[in-house]
This record gives sequence, structure tokens and C-alpha cells, in this order.
Amino acid sequence: MSSVNCGSYLIYVNEKWNGLGRLINGGAYSKIGVLVDENTKLHCLPYLRHKLTGLKFDLFEIPSGEKEKTLQTCQFIWNNMLQNGFDRHSLMINLGGGVIGDMGGFCARTFMRGMDFIQIPTTLLSQVDASVGGKLGVDFQNYKNLIGVIDDPVAVWIDDQFLDTLPARELRSGFAEIIKHALISDRSMWEDIQEIEQLESVNWGPIIERSVKIKRDVVIQDKREGGLRKILNFGHTLGHAIESENLHSDKPLLHGEAISVGMITEAYISKEMLDLSDSDYIDIKNYILKIYPHFSSQLEKEAAILDNLLKDKKNRRGMVHFSLLNQIGDCIYDIVPEKSTIIKSLEDYRKS
Repeated sequence: MSSVNCGSYLIYVNEKWNGLGRLINGGAYSKIGVLVDENTKLHCLPYLRHKLTGLKFDLFEIPSGEKEKTLQTCQFIWNNMLQNGFDRHSLMINLGGGVIGDMGGFCARTFMRGMDFIQIPTTLLSQVDASVGGKLGVDFQNYKNLIGVIDDPVAVWIDDQFLDTLPARELRSGFAEIIKHALISDRSMWEDIQEIEQLESVNWGPIIERSVKIKRDVVIQDKREGGLRKILNFGHTLGHAIESENLHSDKPLLHGEAISVGMITEAYISKEMLDLSDSDYIDIKNYILKIYPHFSSQLEKEAAILDNLLKDKKNRRGMVHFSLLNQIGDCIYDIVPEKSTIIKSLEDYRKS
């Protein structure tokens, strides 16, 4: 279909797989590893083997889920790389969702001070979000992505055929990042995606490419998140606080589910503090609640959620910094709301 130029690497969207084979062979790697979990081993690895016939690699398998995104799992990966004779001239191929990509890339770039890696994201969330921007790392002490680095892969290979393996809940989770990209940067895209009601029947390729380009355009201007890249955090400040609080509960939220709550609550704060109109706020809330379940029960521990906000990586001098919508398609960053406004946003969501 096409490639998206991200400066030091390309993101290929629905391209022929022989191009990836040539890229791997051209690297003359001493060893090749493929990192999977039990789901991508079952559903995605056979497709990879079929598309890259003859590729010889060591397989590393870890359990699936955000709860496995820890330094302990990294130690398991590093130990296996060491035992299998990997060196800094080796290659890691990360076949999976955001957890696999974040952690596999982190392990690759920290093993022997850095080896190459290729991302093959298999979920909608990882294709439109984790595949772009080079953020790698793990959770620590129940806080999201607290330890990590920013570094680029050799390439990202996106094939929307992998989405056929996803349950509906995972597809919805990924769609949250597409909604976010539209809200922060492209009002016409927001108007277009509001026509989507049944995610299972969507032609994803063009939407993925459009969403990836939005994030690419931001990241290429501000790779280290010194300014503009912060707009990508819309929905994520409260969203991450809610996700972290529920990570080890009996009803943990997927990332996109937590971000769906974060986008509604942060749109409410935008309405209260900036120029987002009441009608646009209502449109945002109504459309998101049309796609996602209502998660009011996961907001019951309000004090714990507020405490999580204080540990957000974006904070400075104890002040919680939000990225908010001035208008749909226009996001600004480093906004510090009053605690009372944050609480009202949570209350408003629970009443919805």
C-alpha cells in the first residue's frame, strides 16, 4: 500500500512481505530472535513463517498482558538472549501488541548497549500508537512506562490482516488512539470517524495510515517530548491514572478503555478551562460512549486515582500537567487544572 517516512526509519502499511525479507537479509545479522506471547505465537507466528519462508530465528515467548510488562520479564528475555549467543550485531523482531513492542524494543536497545529491532505490531493499538515515536520501556511499581528509553526501530511492518485475529474488545481499545489523533489534530478526520459504528466491518488500512501520519508529524518535530509531542498525551493523564489503579483489580481496563474515559474527562476539563464548546464536548462524550462501555465502577476509588496523578511522568514541581483541547483539532499542552475541576470531570463521567 505505502510507507510512512519517520526520518530514521519507515513504517510500511500493507506492503508486500518480500520487502521485509530483503531488509532483514541485508542486515547480515549474527542472530535473529522473534518475541511473542502465547496469543501471537498461536495466531500470528504461522502467518509470519508463511510470509518469510526460510527465515531462521530463535523464538522467545513471554506471557501476555500488561501485568507482564516488568523488569522481571526483561530479565527473562535478556537471559535467553545471552544463553542463545546474541550479541550487539543481532536482531530482535517483536511480533505482538504494545507490551511486546515496548518491552522487546527496550530489551534490544539495552542488551550489550544496543542491538537492532523491528516492530511487527499485531493489534490496532500498537499499529497506530506504539509503532510510532520510539518510546520503549516497562511499568514499575504499578506505574505505567516509568522506566524506559526513546529509540527507533530499523523498521515497522504493519499488516491489517493481523486485526482479523483480534477480539472485539481489543479492536475497540486500539480505536481509542485513532479517536485521539483526530481530536488533537484533524477535525475532518474526527467528522469522518464518527460515521464508524461497527468496528468489525471497517477497512482499516487507510485509517491506520492516516492516523500514523498524524503521530509521525508530531513526533518528527519533537522526538523527546520537550513541547509539541505532549499533545499526544490528551486523554492519557487521567487515563493512565485510571488504568494504573485498575491494573491489578478483578476488572482491569485495557489501555484504550482507560483512554476512552480519559478523553471524556479531559474534554470536560477543556470545556471548563479553554475554548472547547459545550456542543463539541457533548459530541465527543456521546460518540465515545457509543463505542465503549461505561466504566463508572472503575472510577470509584477517586482518591487513589488523584494520588496516581501526582506520580505522572509529565509532572513538574508537584503540578499535574494536562494536554487539553482548545478546539477539536487544536490541542495545547502544559495546562494545570484545579483539583476541583478534575474531580468535577470524574463526577460528570459517572453521571453520563
